[in-house]
Amino acid sequence: MRIRALVVAATGAVTLSALAVPAAQAAPAGPAVTFSGVKVNGGKNVVVGPTTKVTVPATYTVTKAAGVNANSFVTFPVLYRGNALDESTPDDHVWMGDEPGTCTASSPTVLKCTATIQFRPRSTEFADLTNTVAGTWKIGAAAINADGLTTKADAGTIHVQRQAKLTADAAPEPVKKGRTLTVTGALTRANWDTNKYAGYSAQSVKLQFRKKGSSVYTTLKTVRSSSTGGLKTTVTASVDGYYRFVFAGTSTTPAVSAAGDFVDVR
Repeated sequence: MRIRALVVAATGAVTLSALAVPAAQAAPAGPAVTFSGVKVNGGKNVVVGPTTKVTVPATYTVTKAAGVNANSFVTFPVLYRGNALDESTPDDHVWMGDEPGTCTASSPTVLKCTATIQFRPRSTEFADLTNTVAGTWKIGAAAINADGLTTKADAGTIHVQRQAKLTADAAPEPVKKGRTLTVTGALTRANWDTNKYAGYSAQSVKLQFRKKGSSVYTTLKTVRSSSTGGLKTTVTASVDGYYRFVFAGTSTTPAVSAAGDFVDVR
Protein backbone atom coordinates (compact mmCIF):
# COMPACT_ATOMS: atom_id res chain seq x y z
CA MET A 1 0.00 0.00 0.00
CA ARG A 2 1.14 3.56 -0.63
CA ILE A 3 0.04 6.85 0.90
CA ARG A 4 1.22 10.37 0.23
CA ALA A 5 3.39 11.66 3.05
CA LEU A 6 5.67 14.57 3.87
CA VAL A 7 9.23 13.34 4.08
CA VAL A 8 12.07 15.12 5.83
CA ALA A 9 15.15 14.74 3.65
CA ALA A 10 18.63 14.49 5.09
CA THR A 11 19.20 18.14 4.21
CA GLY A 12 16.22 19.17 6.31
CA ALA A 13 14.14 20.15 3.27
CA VAL A 14 10.50 19.12 3.23
CA THR A 15 9.05 17.63 0.05
CA LEU A 16 5.92 15.81 -1.05
CA SER A 17 6.63 12.17 -1.78
CA ALA A 18 5.16 8.70 -1.37
CA LEU A 19 5.86 6.45 1.57
CA ALA A 20 5.72 2.78 0.60
CA VAL A 21 5.01 0.39 3.45
CA PRO A 22 3.69 -3.18 3.04
CA ALA A 23 0.27 -3.52 4.67
CA ALA A 24 1.46 -6.21 7.07
CA GLN A 25 4.67 -4.42 8.07
CA ALA A 26 4.77 -2.66 11.44
CA ALA A 27 5.08 1.10 11.15
CA PRO A 28 8.31 2.60 12.49
CA ALA A 29 7.94 4.88 15.50
CA GLY A 30 7.57 8.53 14.59
CA PRO A 31 7.95 11.72 16.64
CA ALA A 32 6.87 11.54 20.29
CA VAL A 33 4.05 14.05 19.94
CA THR A 34 0.30 14.21 20.51
CA PHE A 35 -2.39 16.25 18.75
CA SER A 36 -5.45 18.08 20.02
CA GLY A 37 -7.99 20.59 18.76
CA VAL A 38 -7.72 19.52 15.13
CA LYS A 39 -10.18 21.58 13.09
CA VAL A 40 -10.58 21.83 9.32
CA ASN A 41 -12.36 24.76 7.63
CA GLY A 42 -13.52 26.08 10.99
CA GLY A 43 -15.76 23.05 11.42
CA LYS A 44 -17.75 23.85 8.26
CA ASN A 45 -18.27 21.53 5.31
CA VAL A 46 -16.08 21.97 2.23
CA VAL A 47 -18.14 22.91 -0.84
CA VAL A 48 -16.47 22.80 -4.27
CA GLY A 49 -17.88 23.84 -7.65
CA PRO A 50 -17.21 22.17 -11.00
CA THR A 51 -13.98 23.98 -11.98
CA THR A 52 -12.40 26.17 -9.29
CA LYS A 53 -9.84 25.02 -6.73
CA VAL A 54 -10.89 25.55 -3.11
CA THR A 55 -8.34 26.02 -0.31
CA VAL A 56 -9.49 25.70 3.29
CA PRO A 57 -7.65 26.42 6.56
CA ALA A 58 -6.85 23.97 9.34
CA THR A 59 -5.70 24.52 12.92
CA TYR A 60 -4.37 22.13 15.56
CA THR A 61 -2.19 21.92 18.65
CA VAL A 62 0.89 19.71 19.00
CA THR A 63 2.27 18.71 22.39
CA LYS A 64 5.86 17.42 22.58
CA ALA A 65 8.52 16.71 25.16
CA ALA A 66 10.52 19.77 26.21
CA GLY A 67 13.73 18.25 24.86
CA VAL A 68 12.36 17.48 21.39
CA ASN A 69 13.45 19.98 18.74
CA ALA A 70 10.38 21.36 16.94
CA ASN A 71 12.42 21.53 13.73
CA SER A 72 13.12 17.79 13.78
CA PHE A 73 9.66 16.85 12.47
CA VAL A 74 6.83 18.23 10.34
CA THR A 75 3.09 18.05 10.96
CA PHE A 76 -0.03 18.26 8.82
CA PRO A 77 -3.81 17.76 9.03
CA VAL A 78 -5.27 14.75 7.24
CA LEU A 79 -8.68 13.74 5.95
CA TYR A 80 -9.19 10.01 5.56
CA ARG A 81 -11.69 7.21 5.07
CA GLY A 82 -11.71 3.81 6.70
CA ASN A 83 -11.21 2.49 10.20
CA ALA A 84 -7.67 3.68 10.82
CA LEU A 85 -5.04 6.17 9.69
CA ASP A 86 -1.67 4.52 9.12
CA GLU A 87 0.83 3.68 6.40
CA SER A 88 -1.40 0.89 5.07
CA THR A 89 -4.19 3.33 4.16
CA PRO A 90 -4.46 3.54 0.34
CA ASP A 91 -3.89 6.84 -1.46
CA ASP A 92 -7.54 7.24 -2.47
CA HIS A 93 -8.53 7.15 1.21
CA VAL A 94 -6.18 9.93 2.38
CA TRP A 95 -6.31 13.67 1.70
CA MET A 96 -3.62 16.19 2.65
CA GLY A 97 -2.55 19.70 1.75
CA ASP A 98 0.32 20.65 -0.52
CA GLU A 99 2.56 21.83 2.33
CA PRO A 100 3.14 20.90 5.98
CA GLY A 101 1.70 23.00 8.77
CA THR A 102 3.37 26.09 10.19
CA CYS A 103 3.81 25.85 13.95
CA THR A 104 4.63 28.44 16.58
CA ALA A 105 5.74 27.56 20.12
CA SER A 106 3.41 28.84 22.82
CA SER A 107 5.46 27.08 25.50
CA PRO A 108 8.46 24.71 25.60
CA THR A 109 6.09 21.78 25.01
CA VAL A 110 3.14 23.20 23.06
CA LEU A 111 3.00 24.24 19.40
CA LYS A 112 0.08 26.09 17.82
CA CYS A 113 -0.18 25.12 14.16
CA THR A 114 -1.96 26.25 11.01
CA ALA A 115 -2.15 24.64 7.58
CA THR A 116 -4.21 24.58 4.39
CA ILE A 117 -5.81 21.77 2.38
CA GLN A 118 -6.51 22.08 -1.35
CA PHE A 119 -9.45 20.59 -3.29
CA ARG A 120 -9.13 20.57 -7.08
CA PRO A 121 -11.79 19.59 -9.63
CA ARG A 122 -10.73 17.54 -12.61
CA SER A 123 -9.91 20.42 -14.98
CA THR A 124 -7.29 21.98 -12.70
CA GLU A 125 -3.64 21.01 -12.40
CA PHE A 126 -3.00 18.05 -10.06
CA ALA A 127 -6.76 17.32 -9.96
CA ASP A 128 -7.90 15.44 -6.86
CA LEU A 129 -11.69 15.49 -7.04
CA THR A 130 -13.94 12.91 -8.65
CA ASN A 131 -17.61 12.44 -7.88
CA THR A 132 -16.87 9.27 -5.92
CA VAL A 133 -14.99 11.13 -3.16
CA ALA A 134 -17.90 13.40 -2.25
CA GLY A 135 -19.31 12.67 1.21
CA THR A 136 -18.10 12.17 4.74
CA TRP A 137 -14.39 12.20 5.60
CA LYS A 138 -12.77 11.68 8.99
CA ILE A 139 -10.36 14.26 10.38
CA GLY A 140 -6.91 13.38 11.66
CA ALA A 141 -3.37 14.69 11.86
CA ALA A 142 0.14 13.34 11.46
CA ALA A 143 3.76 14.10 12.28
CA ILE A 144 6.75 12.67 10.48
CA ASN A 145 10.50 12.67 11.01
CA ALA A 146 13.41 10.65 9.69
CA ASP A 147 12.33 7.65 11.79
CA GLY A 148 8.67 7.32 10.95
CA LEU A 149 5.12 8.55 11.25
CA THR A 150 2.89 9.42 14.22
CA THR A 151 -0.82 9.84 13.58
CA LYS A 152 -3.93 11.11 15.31
CA ALA A 153 -7.22 9.58 14.13
CA ASP A 154 -10.90 10.20 14.88
CA ALA A 155 -10.62 13.95 15.48
CA GLY A 156 -14.06 14.55 13.97
CA THR A 157 -15.72 14.40 10.55
CA ILE A 158 -16.33 16.78 7.67
CA HIS A 159 -18.35 16.63 4.46
CA VAL A 160 -16.66 17.32 1.11
CA GLN A 161 -19.59 18.38 -1.07
CA ARG A 162 -20.53 19.08 -4.68
CA GLN A 163 -21.79 22.67 -4.95
CA ALA A 164 -25.53 22.93 -5.73
CA LYS A 165 -27.77 25.41 -7.55
CA LEU A 166 -31.57 25.71 -7.40
CA THR A 167 -33.99 27.81 -9.45
CA ALA A 168 -37.70 28.63 -9.24
CA ASP A 169 -40.10 30.28 -11.69
CA ALA A 170 -43.84 30.76 -11.09
CA ALA A 171 -46.12 31.43 -14.08
CA PRO A 172 -48.21 33.03 -15.39
CA GLU A 173 -47.38 36.48 -14.03
CA PRO A 174 -49.57 38.33 -13.21
CA VAL A 175 -52.32 35.85 -12.40
CA LYS A 176 -55.96 36.12 -11.39
CA LYS A 177 -56.90 35.08 -7.87
CA GLY A 178 -58.07 31.46 -7.77
CA ARG A 179 -56.27 30.50 -10.96
CA THR A 180 -53.58 27.83 -11.17
CA LEU A 181 -49.91 28.76 -10.91
CA THR A 182 -47.26 26.43 -12.27
CA VAL A 183 -43.92 26.55 -10.45
CA THR A 184 -40.93 25.07 -12.25
CA GLY A 185 -37.24 24.89 -11.43
CA ALA A 186 -34.14 22.75 -11.45
CA LEU A 187 -31.80 21.27 -8.86
CA THR A 188 -28.27 20.85 -10.19
CA ARG A 189 -24.88 20.19 -8.63
CA ALA A 190 -21.24 20.20 -9.63
CA ASN A 191 -20.05 17.19 -11.59
CA TRP A 192 -16.32 16.97 -10.85
CA ASP A 193 -15.83 14.36 -13.57
CA THR A 194 -17.08 16.63 -16.38
CA ASN A 195 -16.47 20.10 -14.85
CA LYS A 196 -20.10 21.07 -15.41
CA TYR A 197 -23.32 21.26 -13.43
CA ALA A 198 -25.67 18.30 -13.81
CA GLY A 199 -29.18 17.52 -12.62
CA TYR A 200 -29.58 15.97 -9.16
CA SER A 201 -32.32 13.41 -9.56
CA ALA A 202 -34.82 11.80 -7.16
CA GLN A 203 -34.37 14.42 -4.43
CA SER A 204 -37.11 15.78 -2.15
CA VAL A 205 -37.46 19.55 -2.54
CA LYS A 206 -39.88 21.81 -0.67
CA LEU A 207 -42.01 24.47 -2.35
CA GLN A 208 -42.35 27.46 -0.06
CA PHE A 209 -44.36 30.71 -0.15
CA ARG A 210 -43.82 34.10 1.49
CA LYS A 211 -46.69 36.58 1.49
CA LYS A 212 -45.84 40.11 0.35
CA GLY A 213 -44.88 42.19 3.38
CA SER A 214 -43.87 39.12 5.42
CA SER A 215 -40.37 37.84 6.14
CA VAL A 216 -41.40 34.23 6.78
CA TYR A 217 -41.63 31.41 4.24
CA THR A 218 -44.06 28.54 4.83
CA THR A 219 -43.88 25.12 3.15
CA LEU A 220 -46.74 24.34 0.78
CA LYS A 221 -45.72 20.90 -0.46
CA THR A 222 -42.77 18.62 -1.23
CA VAL A 223 -41.91 17.60 -4.79
CA ARG A 224 -39.31 15.21 -6.18
CA SER A 225 -36.72 16.13 -8.78
CA SER A 226 -36.83 14.36 -12.14
CA SER A 227 -34.08 12.32 -13.75
CA THR A 228 -32.59 15.59 -15.04
CA GLY A 229 -33.10 17.51 -11.77
CA GLY A 230 -36.22 19.23 -13.04
CA LEU A 231 -38.98 20.40 -10.68
CA LYS A 232 -42.62 21.11 -11.51
CA THR A 233 -45.78 21.52 -9.46
CA THR A 234 -48.95 23.61 -9.30
CA VAL A 235 -50.65 25.77 -6.66
CA THR A 236 -53.72 27.99 -6.50
CA ALA A 237 -52.99 31.72 -6.58
CA SER A 238 -54.40 33.57 -3.58
CA VAL A 239 -52.36 36.66 -2.65
CA ASP A 240 -49.27 38.51 -3.82
CA GLY A 241 -46.05 36.86 -2.72
CA TYR A 242 -42.87 34.93 -3.44
CA TYR A 243 -42.45 31.27 -4.37
CA ARG A 244 -39.21 29.36 -3.97
CA PHE A 245 -37.84 25.82 -3.84
CA VAL A 246 -35.68 24.69 -0.89
CA PHE A 247 -33.36 21.66 -0.79
CA ALA A 248 -32.22 20.39 2.62
CA GLY A 249 -28.97 18.87 1.32
CA THR A 250 -27.28 15.48 1.66
CA SER A 251 -23.85 14.30 2.81
CA THR A 252 -22.53 14.84 -0.73
CA THR A 253 -24.41 18.05 -1.58
CA PRO A 254 -25.05 21.18 0.52
CA ALA A 255 -28.43 22.72 1.28
CA VAL A 256 -29.56 25.38 -1.19
CA SER A 257 -32.53 27.71 -1.65
CA ALA A 258 -33.79 29.29 -4.85
CA ALA A 259 -34.37 33.02 -5.00
CA GLY A 260 -38.01 33.86 -4.39
CA ASP A 261 -40.03 34.55 -7.55
CA PHE A 262 -42.68 37.26 -7.00
CA VAL A 263 -46.19 36.76 -8.35
CA ASP A 264 -48.72 39.59 -8.63
CA VAL A 265 -52.22 38.24 -7.93
CA ARG A 266 -55.05 40.36 -9.31
